[in-house]
Amino acid sequence: MLERLHIRNFRGFRDLRVDPLHRINLIAGRNDTGKSTLLEAIYLLGSAADPQLAVNEHVMRSEGVTVAGPTSMAETIWKPLFFELRTDGPTEIAGRHSSIGSMSLKLALEKPVTTELARDKEDGKLPAIRADEPVLAFTYVDPQAGEISGRARETADKVSYDRSDPMDEYTPFGAAILKPGAGNIKLDAIQLGKLRKQKRGGLLLDALRAVEPKLQSIEDNSSSGAPMIWVDIGLRELLSLPVMGNGMTHVARIVLNATELQDGVLLVDEIENGLHHSVLQNVWRVVEKIAEQFNVQVFATTHSFECVQAAHSALGADGFGLHRLELVDGTTLCVTYDEDAIDGAIGHNLEVR
Repeated sequence: MLERLHIRNFRGFRDLRVDPLHRINLIAGRNDTGKSTLLEAIYLLGSAADPQLAVNEHVMRSEGVTVAGPTSMAETIWKPLFFELRTDGPTEIAGRHSSIGSMSLKLALEKPVTTELARDKEDGKLPAIRADEPVLAFTYVDPQAGEISGRARETADKVSYDRSDPMDEYTPFGAAILKPGAGNIKLDAIQLGKLRKQKRGGLLLDALRAVEPKLQSIEDNSSSGAPMIWVDIGLRELLSLPVMGNGMTHVARIVLNATELQDGVLLVDEIENGLHHSVLQNVWRVVEKIAEQFNVQVFATTHSFECVQAAHSALGADGFGLHRLELVDGTTLCVTYDEDAIDGAIGHNLEVR
């Protein structure tokens, strides 16, 4: 597991330390304190300088952004990765892992070291050299892999990637981010199919029953023309899982992703999304079970005091780590509660969100 984190110059974090970390970690805090950013930083650290793994919609927040010109990606998506948009110094995400040791990842926005040129098809002349093609450079270091570097370079018509990988696509730990409203129902069904092939489909059935006790069975099939998860709640026909609401789908994706992240890290944004407070204790028990069964470390964010209370009731003060992000004089700090502090805060209804 990750034991501690240190993040510098990443998005809204000037200098943030989170220590100690637990198997299950709940991240609280007001809006714009960086809860989602913390999840993105952990995801990046697990990428080990693989630009194709790092440069994606889970981290770059590119949804709805129109890339109109050759430098717009760097301006609209890459530049906001840096604290106060300052690209004169690197972003650094560092930590300590229980089995790997110390690890660090640096990101820098820099000029290209090489430039690809293509001859004009008509006259064979070389075009003018562009000196403004931006490069997002990654440098990762840990005791097992040594140093790995990677680059994403934006040209007029594409983004190209390269990585110097001495250990054949090495990643220190697998990671997945689950964000509210995001996901793919076809992929959900494919993941369930893999689980059922291993005769472990009961894991998802038991988890979903924590939310809907009337659930009798689940199936993955393509009777609708595409892979889909269907559920039986005692009606005349099966229902597709999305019809059951965001909460059921959310819990299903938590379980399905955990089953494919053996020894990895599951990052859940707004874990209470779509769930009534009355089922949150059961959901936390599900999270605890899959975390132990698949040796998965969990980081989840929340805006809900009821969610914190439910975690405390289901797991006990020693069963999870509670970290609150606070903005103080323009700098985000992390307050980590020990067991006595969690007991006291919950018992006295203190503000921990």
